[in-house]
Amino acid sequence: MASGHLRVGEVAERALFLWNNDHIENLIKQNRKVILPIIFPALERNARNHWNQAVQSLTLNVRKIFSDVDPELFEECLLKFQEDEAQEKEVKMKREATWKRLEEIAAMKATSNEPVLVPRRATTHTPSG
Repeated sequence: MASGHLRVGEVAERALFLWNNDHIENLIKQNRKVILPIIFPALERNARNHWNQAVQSLTLNVRKIFSDVDPELFEECLLKFQEDEAQEKEVKMKREATWKRLEEIAAMKATSNEPVLVPRRATTHTPSG
């Protein structure tokens, strides 16, 4: 591998190592109300199942720092993450159900050479504002 090129794991490790710099850590802590909501999903995913053990460990350290410095903000971000995750799961289940329905309709129509037409469901739109 040519010098100057980093593996993905090395980039993540180096980014997390910034927390070893007191000045950087203090800047991040001072701006945590802006920074934590942005980076929380990545921290949570890394902590749960990152393939690189060093990245996972460093991520857990960063999560702990945020949790110790501002437990209320940390909890808010965790709840938001869990809500978003549940919503994503629901969207995925609806998508899978729609595909299953399309496959069933297509299978029924396949033997008769009829075109596959899927009835459009009525959607309700709420005015934004």
